[in-house]
Amino acid sequence: MKKKIYIGLGIILVATIGFVGYIAFTTRAHSPSKTTEFSYEGLDIKVVYCQPYKKGRLIFGEEKDGALQPYGKYWRLGANEATEITFSKDINFAGNPVGAGTYRMYAVPGAATWQVTLNSELGKWGAMEADHALDVLKVDVPAGTAPSETEQFTINFGSDTTGIKMDFVWDKTLVSVPITLQ
Repeated sequence: MKKKIYIGLGIILVATIGFVGYIAFTTRAHSPSKTTEFSYEGLDIKVVYCQPYKKGRLIFGEEKDGALQPYGKYWRLGANEATEITFSKDINFAGNPVGAGTYRMYAVPGAATWQVTLNSELGKWGAMEADHALDVLKVDVPAGTAPSETEQFTINFGSDTTGIKMDFVWDKTLVSVPITLQ
């Protein structure tokens, strides 16, 4: 009798491990990992995140409308693991000083503005909300309309005479965070 119980528990354990492994491996196919690097006047920036697809869904909007990412709710700025950003030098992030280093980066999207946060908690699964006591900096930046619809979430960089712009682009939304050297 005990042997049958152990065999049954073994089968359940193997099935559970197989299911979790399947989910872990197939999730990457749906939201592949991406590393974006940018250099500007001796500053190196690296962002590691995962890129979900729109797939015909309402991305940003009201929760009652079924938005994938409702306004006013924590978002890891991608999928899978938490998004991490690294600065090789001290910078100003949307006008606020930030020391060189690696940070977890997340946002709380809104219709007109997004709150973007840098947090010192690293190596966590992204769906788990950050420990807000470890937030290093929160900034509000305007949300705008992208020139065209973007199927896959993307973080891009560009520069001009004022400094760097880090852009979050997905669906019809464009959010730019200004970054300058200290």
